[in-house]
Amino acid sequence: MTADHPSSSSDPPSPCVGVCVINPQTQLCEGCFRTLDEIAAWWDYTPQQKNSVLAELEGRLARIVDGTFFD
Repeated sequence: MTADHPSSSSDPPSPCVGVCVINPQTQLCEGCFRTLDEIAAWWDYTPQQKNSVLAELEGRLARIVDGTFFD
């Protein structure tokens, strides 16, 4: 593969777990903690964009659990 066409193995998988419910308070999916915009655009994102979203998900979950998400 060329640099313009990375192999699909470099494309991270979707974090979707099949629990597709948007929380009205956080505006995040209850299953994967992505925003609606992130979910809708996922298949158009570059691998770098996907990795950026994935890197944010753990922090989002931690802030929800510890109550600092809205701070």
